Amino acid sequence: MQLYNTLSAEERAIMIDDAGKQRLTLSFYAYAKIQDPKKFRDDLFVAWNKLDALGRIYVANEGINAQMSIPAENLEAFRETLEVYDFMKGIRLNEAVEHDDHSFLKLTIKVRHKIVADGLNDETFDVTDIGVHLKAAAFNEILDDPNTIVVDFRNHYESEVGHFKGAITPDVETFRESLPIINDQLKNHKEDKNLVMYCTGGIRCEKASAYFKHQGFKNVYQLEGGIINYAKQIEAEGLESKFIGKNFVFDNRLGERITEDIISQCHQCGKPCDNHTNCENDGCHLLFIQCDDCKTAMENCCSTECLDIIHMPLVDQVRLRTGKQVGNKVFRKGKSDSLKFKHSGELPNAALGTVDSSVSELAKQKQADIRQKIKVKKVLLGKAEHYYVKAQVGLFTIENQELNAGDTILISGPTTGNQELVLEKMIVNEIAATTAKIGDRVTFEVPFRIRLSDKIYKILD
Repeated sequence: MQLYNTLSAEERAIMIDDAGKQRLTLSFYAYAKIQDPKKFRDDLFVAWNKLDALGRIYVANEGINAQMSIPAENLEAFRETLEVYDFMKGIRLNEAVEHDDHSFLKLTIKVRHKIVADGLNDETFDVTDIGVHLKAAAFNEILDDPNTIVVDFRNHYESEVGHFKGAITPDVETFRESLPIINDQLKNHKEDKNLVMYCTGGIRCEKASAYFKHQGFKNVYQLEGGIINYAKQIEAEGLESKFIGKNFVFDNRLGERITEDIISQCHQCGKPCDNHTNCENDGCHLLFIQCDDCKTAMENCCSTECLDIIHMPLVDQVRLRTGKQVGNKVFRKGKSDSLKFKHSGELPNAALGTVDSSVSELAKQKQADIRQKIKVKKVLLGKAEHYYVKAQVGLFTIENQELNAGDTILISGPTTGNQELVLEKMIVNEIAATTAKIGDRVTFEVPFRIRLSDKIYKILD
Protein backbone atom coordinates (compact mmCIF):
# COMPACT_ATOMS: atom_id res chain seq x y z
CA MET A 1 0.00 0.00 0.00
CA GLN A 2 1.52 3.28 -1.16
CA LEU A 3 1.54 5.95 1.58
CA TYR A 4 4.09 8.41 0.18
CA ASN A 5 5.04 10.07 -3.11
CA THR A 6 7.13 8.06 -5.54
CA LEU A 7 7.53 10.76 -8.21
CA SER A 8 9.54 13.98 -8.10
CA ALA A 9 7.84 17.34 -8.71
CA GLU A 10 9.52 17.52 -12.13
CA GLU A 11 8.25 14.07 -13.15
CA ARG A 12 4.75 14.93 -11.96
CA ALA A 13 4.73 18.21 -13.93
CA ILE A 14 5.58 16.33 -17.14
CA MET A 15 2.80 13.81 -16.48
CA ILE A 16 0.27 16.61 -15.92
CA ASP A 17 1.28 18.34 -19.16
CA ASP A 18 1.13 15.11 -21.15
CA ALA A 19 -2.32 14.29 -19.75
CA GLY A 20 -3.63 17.68 -20.91
CA LYS A 21 -6.58 17.57 -18.49
CA GLN A 22 -7.99 20.51 -16.56
CA ARG A 23 -7.12 20.58 -12.87
CA LEU A 24 -8.84 22.52 -10.10
CA THR A 25 -7.07 24.27 -7.24
CA LEU A 26 -9.16 24.21 -4.08
CA SER A 27 -8.93 24.45 -0.30
CA PHE A 28 -11.00 23.39 2.69
CA TYR A 29 -10.73 22.93 6.42
CA ALA A 30 -12.73 21.49 9.31
CA TYR A 31 -12.28 21.63 13.06
CA ALA A 32 -13.22 18.27 14.60
CA LYS A 33 -11.99 15.77 17.18
CA ILE A 34 -9.90 13.16 15.36
CA GLN A 35 -8.89 10.32 17.66
CA ASP A 36 -6.18 8.76 15.46
CA PRO A 37 -4.65 11.41 13.13
CA LYS A 38 -2.02 8.97 11.79
CA LYS A 39 -4.61 6.42 10.60
CA PHE A 40 -6.78 9.26 9.27
CA ARG A 41 -3.76 10.57 7.34
CA ASP A 42 -2.95 7.18 5.80
CA ASP A 43 -6.54 6.50 4.78
CA LEU A 44 -6.74 9.88 3.04
CA PHE A 45 -3.47 9.31 1.18
CA VAL A 46 -4.64 5.96 -0.22
CA ALA A 47 -8.01 7.37 -1.33
CA TRP A 48 -6.63 10.59 -2.83
CA ASN A 49 -3.62 9.03 -4.53
CA LYS A 50 -6.02 6.91 -6.59
CA LEU A 51 -7.69 10.12 -7.83
CA ASP A 52 -4.43 11.83 -8.81
CA ALA A 53 -5.08 14.42 -6.08
CA LEU A 54 -2.10 16.55 -5.09
CA GLY A 55 -1.62 19.13 -2.39
CA ARG A 56 -0.41 20.16 1.04
CA ILE A 57 -2.58 18.86 3.89
CA TYR A 58 -2.21 19.03 7.67
CA VAL A 59 -4.18 16.81 10.04
CA ALA A 60 -4.27 16.88 13.84
CA ASN A 61 -6.48 15.94 16.75
CA GLU A 62 -8.31 19.24 16.17
CA GLY A 63 -9.15 18.69 12.47
CA ILE A 64 -7.87 19.05 8.90
CA ASN A 65 -6.49 21.91 6.77
CA ALA A 66 -6.02 21.24 3.04
CA GLN A 67 -4.90 23.09 -0.09
CA MET A 68 -5.13 20.83 -3.13
CA SER A 69 -5.09 20.30 -6.89
CA ILE A 70 -7.34 17.65 -8.41
CA PRO A 71 -8.39 16.71 -11.96
CA ALA A 72 -11.71 18.41 -12.71
CA GLU A 73 -13.16 15.10 -13.87
CA ASN A 74 -12.49 13.58 -10.42
CA LEU A 75 -14.22 16.31 -8.39
CA GLU A 76 -17.32 14.32 -7.47
CA ALA A 77 -15.28 11.22 -6.63
CA PHE A 78 -13.11 13.42 -4.43
CA ARG A 79 -16.19 14.76 -2.62
CA GLU A 80 -17.24 11.19 -1.94
CA THR A 81 -13.95 10.51 -0.12
CA LEU A 82 -14.81 13.40 2.22
CA GLU A 83 -18.43 12.36 2.77
CA VAL A 84 -17.15 9.16 4.42
CA TYR A 85 -16.48 11.28 7.52
CA ASP A 86 -19.44 12.84 9.34
CA PHE A 87 -17.61 16.07 10.13
CA MET A 88 -16.86 16.67 6.42
CA LYS A 89 -20.32 15.97 5.01
CA GLY A 90 -21.41 18.99 2.99
CA ILE A 91 -18.06 20.70 3.55
CA ARG A 92 -17.42 23.85 1.49
CA LEU A 93 -14.63 23.49 -1.08
CA ASN A 94 -13.13 26.88 -1.87
CA GLU A 95 -12.16 26.85 -5.54
CA ALA A 96 -9.34 29.22 -6.48
CA VAL A 97 -10.07 32.40 -8.41
CA GLU A 98 -7.31 31.39 -10.85
CA HIS A 99 -6.59 27.71 -11.48
CA ASP A 100 -3.13 26.44 -12.39
CA ASP A 101 -2.33 22.85 -13.40
CA HIS A 102 0.98 23.13 -11.54
CA SER A 103 -0.28 24.69 -8.29
CA PHE A 104 0.76 21.49 -6.44
CA LEU A 105 3.05 18.76 -7.70
CA LYS A 106 3.06 16.33 -4.77
CA LEU A 107 0.54 14.86 -2.35
CA THR A 108 1.87 15.74 1.08
CA ILE A 109 -0.23 14.91 4.16
CA LYS A 110 1.44 15.67 7.49
CA VAL A 111 0.32 14.96 11.04
CA ARG A 112 0.74 18.04 13.22
CA HIS A 113 0.06 18.97 16.83
CA LYS A 114 -2.47 21.55 15.55
CA ILE A 115 -3.73 22.41 12.08
CA VAL A 116 -3.20 26.09 12.91
CA ALA A 117 -0.43 26.80 15.41
CA ASP A 118 -1.80 29.26 17.97
CA GLY A 119 0.65 29.11 20.87
CA LEU A 120 -2.24 28.54 23.29
CA ASN A 121 -2.21 26.07 26.18
CA ASP A 122 -5.61 26.81 27.65
CA GLU A 123 -7.78 23.73 28.13
CA THR A 124 -10.86 25.92 28.66
CA PHE A 125 -10.56 27.39 25.16
CA ASP A 126 -13.26 25.93 22.89
CA VAL A 127 -12.23 26.24 19.23
CA THR A 128 -15.76 25.40 18.08
CA ASP A 129 -17.38 28.40 19.86
CA ILE A 130 -16.90 30.69 16.89
CA GLY A 131 -18.05 34.13 15.75
CA VAL A 132 -20.86 34.85 13.31
CA HIS A 133 -20.17 33.89 9.68
CA LEU A 134 -20.80 36.64 7.13
CA LYS A 135 -21.24 36.21 3.39
CA ALA A 136 -19.86 38.82 0.99
CA ALA A 137 -22.90 41.15 0.94
CA ALA A 138 -23.23 41.19 4.74
CA PHE A 139 -19.48 41.58 5.10
CA ASN A 140 -19.50 44.64 2.82
CA GLU A 141 -22.38 46.10 4.82
CA ILE A 142 -20.72 45.69 8.21
CA LEU A 143 -17.47 47.20 6.89
CA ASP A 144 -19.43 50.40 6.20
CA ASP A 145 -20.53 50.58 9.85
CA PRO A 146 -18.36 53.18 11.68
CA ASN A 147 -18.66 50.96 14.74
CA THR A 148 -16.66 48.19 13.03
CA ILE A 149 -13.01 47.24 13.46
CA VAL A 150 -11.75 44.87 10.75
CA VAL A 151 -8.60 42.79 11.29
CA ASP A 152 -6.51 40.86 8.77
CA PHE A 153 -5.33 37.64 10.42
CA ARG A 154 -2.77 36.84 7.76
CA ASN A 155 0.95 37.54 7.81
CA HIS A 156 2.68 40.74 6.66
CA TYR A 157 3.82 39.33 3.31
CA GLU A 158 0.21 38.34 2.53
CA SER A 159 -1.53 41.60 3.47
CA GLU A 160 1.19 43.65 1.78
CA VAL A 161 -0.07 42.77 -1.71
CA GLY A 162 -3.78 42.89 -0.94
CA HIS A 163 -6.22 43.57 1.91
CA PHE A 164 -9.63 44.96 2.76
CA LYS A 165 -9.91 48.72 2.87
CA GLY A 166 -9.31 50.08 6.37
CA ALA A 167 -8.17 46.75 7.83
CA ILE A 168 -5.65 46.43 10.64
CA THR A 169 -2.77 44.43 9.14
CA PRO A 170 -0.45 43.18 11.92
CA ASP A 171 3.26 43.08 11.11
CA VAL A 172 3.64 39.39 11.98
CA GLU A 173 5.13 36.31 10.38
CA THR A 174 2.93 33.72 12.12
CA PHE A 175 -0.70 33.54 13.17
CA ARG A 176 0.20 32.91 16.79
CA GLU A 177 1.95 36.30 16.98
CA SER A 178 -1.18 38.19 15.93
CA LEU A 179 -3.50 36.94 18.70
CA PRO A 180 -1.86 38.68 21.71
CA ILE A 181 -1.03 41.78 19.63
CA ILE A 182 -4.64 42.35 18.54
CA ASN A 183 -6.01 41.35 21.95
CA ASP A 184 -3.89 44.02 23.62
CA GLN A 185 -4.59 46.64 20.95
CA LEU A 186 -8.37 46.22 21.19
CA LYS A 187 -8.77 45.35 24.88
CA ASN A 188 -10.84 48.49 25.52
CA HIS A 189 -13.37 47.65 22.81
CA LYS A 190 -14.71 44.29 23.95
CA GLU A 191 -18.30 45.48 24.14
CA ASP A 192 -18.63 48.67 22.07
CA LYS A 193 -17.25 47.58 18.67
CA ASN A 194 -17.93 44.99 16.00
CA LEU A 195 -14.77 42.90 15.75
CA VAL A 196 -14.70 41.65 12.16
CA MET A 197 -11.94 39.39 10.87
CA TYR A 198 -10.83 37.61 7.72
CA CYS A 199 -8.03 35.45 6.28
CA THR A 200 -7.35 33.55 3.04
CA GLY A 201 -9.81 30.66 3.29
CA GLY A 202 -11.36 31.07 6.73
CA ILE A 203 -9.37 28.65 8.87
CA ARG A 204 -7.29 31.21 10.75
CA CYS A 205 -10.08 33.68 11.48
CA GLU A 206 -12.33 30.76 12.51
CA LYS A 207 -9.91 29.99 15.32
CA ALA A 208 -9.31 33.70 15.97
CA SER A 209 -13.04 34.36 16.32
CA ALA A 210 -13.28 31.60 18.95
CA TYR A 211 -10.23 33.02 20.73
CA PHE A 212 -11.63 36.55 20.94
CA LYS A 213 -15.00 35.29 22.15
CA HIS A 214 -13.03 33.40 24.81
CA GLN A 215 -11.31 36.69 25.69
CA GLY A 216 -14.65 38.36 26.31
CA PHE A 217 -15.36 40.19 23.04
CA LYS A 218 -19.14 40.39 22.56
CA ASN A 219 -19.64 41.16 18.86
CA VAL A 220 -17.35 38.86 16.87
CA TYR A 221 -17.78 38.22 13.13
CA GLN A 222 -15.76 36.44 10.44
CA LEU A 223 -15.76 36.31 6.64
CA GLU A 224 -17.22 32.96 5.63
CA GLY A 225 -14.81 31.09 3.38
CA GLY A 226 -12.24 33.89 3.57
CA ILE A 227 -11.02 36.01 0.67
CA ILE A 228 -11.26 33.11 -1.78
CA ASN A 229 -15.00 32.65 -1.24
CA TYR A 230 -15.55 36.43 -1.05
CA ALA A 231 -14.03 36.89 -4.52
CA LYS A 232 -16.34 34.24 -5.96
CA GLN A 233 -19.42 35.81 -4.38
CA ILE A 234 -18.79 39.40 -5.43
CA GLU A 235 -18.31 38.26 -9.01
CA ALA A 236 -21.44 36.11 -8.99
CA GLU A 237 -23.58 38.80 -7.31
CA GLY A 238 -22.09 41.86 -8.99
CA LEU A 239 -20.97 43.40 -5.68
CA GLU A 240 -18.31 46.03 -5.09
CA SER A 241 -14.99 44.52 -4.03
CA LYS A 242 -13.84 46.08 -0.80
CA PHE A 243 -10.75 43.89 -1.06
CA ILE A 244 -8.05 45.58 -3.12
CA GLY A 245 -5.07 44.00 -4.85
CA LYS A 246 -3.94 40.38 -4.91
CA ASN A 247 -4.73 37.47 -2.61
CA PHE A 248 -1.55 35.65 -1.56
CA VAL A 249 -1.88 31.85 -1.79
CA PHE A 250 0.37 29.09 -0.47
CA ASP A 251 1.02 27.18 -3.66
CA ASN A 252 3.24 27.61 -6.71
CA ARG A 253 1.15 30.56 -7.95
CA LEU A 254 1.92 32.68 -4.84
CA GLY A 255 -1.08 34.86 -5.57
CA GLU A 256 -4.34 35.35 -7.46
CA ARG A 257 -5.60 38.74 -8.56
CA ILE A 258 -8.83 40.08 -7.08
CA THR A 259 -8.68 43.66 -8.39
CA GLU A 260 -6.31 45.44 -10.77
CA ASP A 261 -4.96 47.64 -7.95
CA ILE A 262 -1.24 47.25 -7.25
CA ILE A 263 -0.76 48.39 -3.65
CA SER A 264 2.80 47.19 -3.08
CA GLN A 265 6.18 47.79 -4.70
CA CYS A 266 9.23 45.88 -5.83
CA HIS A 267 11.40 45.45 -2.76
CA GLN A 268 14.52 46.14 -4.82
CA CYS A 269 13.71 49.17 -6.98
CA GLY A 270 10.42 50.52 -5.65
CA LYS A 271 8.36 50.14 -8.85
CA PRO A 272 4.68 49.16 -8.47
CA CYS A 273 4.67 45.37 -8.24
CA ASP A 274 2.90 42.60 -6.33
CA ASN A 275 4.61 39.46 -7.66
CA HIS A 276 6.34 37.35 -5.02
CA THR A 277 9.38 35.25 -5.74
CA ASN A 278 11.75 33.07 -3.72
CA CYS A 279 15.45 33.91 -3.83
CA GLU A 280 17.26 31.62 -6.26
CA ASN A 281 19.97 30.95 -3.67
CA ASP A 282 18.84 27.78 -1.88
CA GLY A 283 20.80 28.88 1.15
CA CYS A 284 18.51 31.92 1.40
CA HIS A 285 15.16 31.19 -0.31
CA LEU A 286 13.84 34.54 0.91
CA LEU A 287 10.26 35.29 -0.13
CA PHE A 288 10.04 38.85 -1.45
CA ILE A 289 8.41 41.05 -4.09
CA GLN A 290 10.40 41.44 -7.31
CA CYS A 291 9.47 43.11 -10.61
CA ASP A 292 10.31 41.59 -14.00
CA ASP A 293 13.21 44.01 -14.59
CA CYS A 294 14.84 43.19 -11.25
CA LYS A 295 14.10 39.50 -11.73
CA THR A 296 16.09 39.60 -14.98
CA ALA A 297 18.92 41.77 -13.65
CA MET A 298 19.24 39.88 -10.34
CA GLU A 299 18.48 36.40 -11.74
CA ASN A 300 15.72 35.88 -9.13
CA CYS A 301 18.09 36.78 -6.28
CA CYS A 302 17.35 39.10 -3.36
CA SER A 303 20.86 40.55 -3.11
CA THR A 304 24.21 40.80 -4.87
CA GLU A 305 25.60 38.39 -2.28
CA CYS A 306 23.07 35.72 -3.28
CA LEU A 307 23.68 36.51 -6.96
CA ASP A 308 27.39 35.76 -6.46
CA ILE A 309 26.59 32.54 -4.61
CA ILE A 310 24.35 31.01 -7.32
CA HIS A 311 27.25 31.30 -9.79
CA MET A 312 29.58 29.33 -7.50
CA PRO A 313 30.16 25.62 -8.07
CA LEU A 314 27.42 23.59 -6.38
CA VAL A 315 29.88 22.01 -3.96
CA ASP A 316 30.83 25.48 -2.69
CA GLN A 317 27.16 26.49 -2.34
CA VAL A 318 26.50 23.39 -0.23
CA ARG A 319 29.57 24.12 1.89
CA LEU A 320 28.36 27.67 2.63
CA ARG A 321 25.04 26.49 4.02
CA THR A 322 26.28 23.38 5.84
CA GLY A 323 25.13 23.43 9.46
CA LYS A 324 22.84 26.43 8.96
CA GLN A 325 19.08 26.70 9.08
CA VAL A 326 18.18 27.56 5.50
CA GLY A 327 15.34 27.76 3.02
CA ASN A 328 11.84 27.07 4.35
CA LYS A 329 13.22 26.18 7.78
CA VAL A 330 13.72 29.89 8.48
CA PHE A 331 10.93 32.45 8.69
CA ARG A 332 12.45 35.11 6.48
CA LYS A 333 9.46 36.31 4.55
CA GLY A 334 10.35 39.57 2.87
CA LYS A 335 12.46 40.99 5.67
CA SER A 336 16.10 41.62 4.90
CA ASP A 337 18.43 44.57 5.19
CA SER A 338 19.17 43.98 1.48
CA LEU A 339 15.64 45.02 0.53
CA LYS A 340 15.46 48.81 0.27
CA PHE A 341 11.72 49.11 -0.35
CA LYS A 342 10.28 46.87 2.35
CA HIS A 343 8.38 48.65 5.12
CA SER A 344 6.84 45.95 7.29
CA GLY A 345 9.06 45.88 10.36
CA GLU A 346 12.53 45.03 11.55
CA LEU A 347 14.75 42.00 11.49
CA PRO A 348 15.90 40.61 14.82
CA ASN A 349 19.16 42.40 15.70
CA ALA A 350 19.22 44.20 12.34
CA ALA A 351 17.50 47.30 11.02
CA LEU A 352 15.85 47.38 7.66
CA GLY A 353 17.11 49.72 4.98
CA THR A 354 15.11 52.93 4.93
CA VAL A 355 13.90 55.13 2.12
CA ASP A 356 14.00 58.89 2.43
CA SER A 357 10.77 60.81 1.84
CA SER A 358 11.80 62.14 -1.56
CA VAL A 359 12.46 58.62 -2.87
CA SER A 360 9.19 57.42 -1.37
CA GLU A 361 7.23 60.20 -3.07
CA LEU A 362 8.98 59.46 -6.36
CA ALA A 363 7.99 55.79 -6.06
CA LYS A 364 4.37 56.82 -5.45
CA GLN A 365 4.42 59.04 -8.51
CA LYS A 366 5.88 56.22 -10.61
CA GLN A 367 3.12 53.95 -9.35
CA ALA A 368 0.44 56.46 -10.39
CA ASP A 369 2.07 56.93 -13.81
CA ILE A 370 2.31 53.20 -14.45
CA ARG A 371 -1.31 52.61 -13.42
CA GLN A 372 -2.39 55.25 -15.90
CA LYS A 373 -0.34 53.65 -18.65
CA ILE A 374 -1.82 50.25 -17.89
CA LYS A 375 -5.30 51.68 -18.37
CA VAL A 376 -4.56 53.01 -21.86
CA LYS A 377 -2.09 50.45 -23.20
CA LYS A 378 -3.97 47.16 -22.90
CA VAL A 379 -7.48 45.79 -22.69
CA LEU A 380 -8.57 42.44 -21.29
CA LEU A 381 -9.86 40.05 -23.96
CA GLY A 382 -10.51 36.85 -22.07
CA LYS A 383 -8.88 33.87 -20.41
CA ALA A 384 -6.99 30.68 -21.16
CA GLU A 385 -8.99 27.45 -21.31
CA HIS A 386 -6.41 24.84 -22.29
CA TYR A 387 -2.87 24.31 -23.60
CA TYR A 388 -2.05 21.50 -26.02
CA VAL A 389 1.51 20.70 -25.04
CA LYS A 390 2.67 18.69 -28.04
CA ALA A 391 1.14 21.03 -30.62
CA GLN A 392 2.08 24.17 -28.65
CA VAL A 393 -1.39 25.58 -29.17
CA GLY A 394 -3.44 27.59 -26.68
CA LEU A 395 -7.23 27.71 -26.39
CA PHE A 396 -8.82 30.97 -25.19
CA THR A 397 -12.34 32.26 -24.62
CA ILE A 398 -12.97 35.83 -25.81
CA GLU A 399 -15.12 37.65 -23.24
CA ASN A 400 -14.72 41.41 -23.64
CA GLN A 401 -13.64 42.70 -27.07
CA GLU A 402 -13.04 41.44 -30.58
CA LEU A 403 -9.64 40.02 -31.54
CA ASN A 404 -8.11 40.31 -35.02
CA ALA A 405 -5.23 38.66 -36.85
CA GLY A 406 -2.27 41.02 -36.70
CA ASP A 407 -3.10 42.24 -33.16
CA THR A 408 -0.32 42.38 -30.60
CA ILE A 409 -1.43 40.42 -27.56
CA LEU A 410 -0.19 39.91 -24.02
CA ILE A 411 -0.63 36.63 -22.15
CA SER A 412 -0.22 37.18 -18.43
CA GLY A 413 -0.38 35.00 -15.33
CA PRO A 414 1.30 34.45 -11.95
CA THR A 415 3.46 31.59 -13.28
CA THR A 416 3.62 32.49 -16.98
CA GLY A 417 4.62 36.10 -16.27
CA ASN A 418 4.00 38.62 -19.08
CA GLN A 419 4.50 37.24 -22.58
CA GLU A 420 3.87 39.44 -25.64
CA LEU A 421 3.42 38.20 -29.21
CA VAL A 422 1.87 39.15 -32.56
CA LEU A 423 -1.13 37.04 -33.58
CA GLU A 424 -0.47 35.90 -37.14
CA LYS A 425 -3.31 33.40 -37.63
CA MET A 426 -5.96 31.71 -35.56
CA ILE A 427 -8.80 29.20 -35.53
CA VAL A 428 -12.15 30.58 -34.35
CA ASN A 429 -14.76 28.02 -33.26
CA GLU A 430 -12.77 25.34 -35.15
CA ILE A 431 -12.69 27.34 -38.42
CA ALA A 432 -9.80 29.44 -39.78
CA ALA A 433 -10.70 33.13 -39.42
CA THR A 434 -9.22 36.60 -39.07
CA THR A 435 -11.64 37.96 -36.46
CA ALA A 436 -12.94 36.59 -33.17
CA LYS A 437 -15.89 38.14 -31.36
CA ILE A 438 -17.18 38.01 -27.79
CA GLY A 439 -18.15 34.46 -26.88
CA ASP A 440 -15.86 32.84 -29.46
CA ARG A 441 -13.34 30.12 -28.63
CA VAL A 442 -9.98 30.78 -30.26
CA THR A 443 -6.92 28.61 -30.75
CA PHE A 444 -3.51 29.68 -32.03
CA GLU A 445 0.13 28.75 -31.68
CA VAL A 446 1.76 29.80 -28.41
CA PRO A 447 5.50 29.03 -28.20
CA PHE A 448 5.49 28.84 -24.39
CA ARG A 449 3.52 26.97 -21.70
CA ILE A 450 0.29 28.71 -20.63
CA ARG A 451 -1.97 27.92 -17.67
CA LEU A 452 -5.65 28.15 -16.78
CA SER A 453 -4.96 31.14 -14.54
CA ASP A 454 -3.64 33.16 -17.52
CA LYS A 455 -5.45 36.15 -19.00
CA ILE A 456 -5.16 37.41 -22.60
CA TYR A 457 -4.97 41.14 -23.35
CA LYS A 458 -4.85 43.21 -26.54
CA ILE A 459 -2.05 45.78 -26.62
CA LEU A 460 -3.45 49.12 -27.81
CA ASP A 461 -1.65 51.69 -29.95
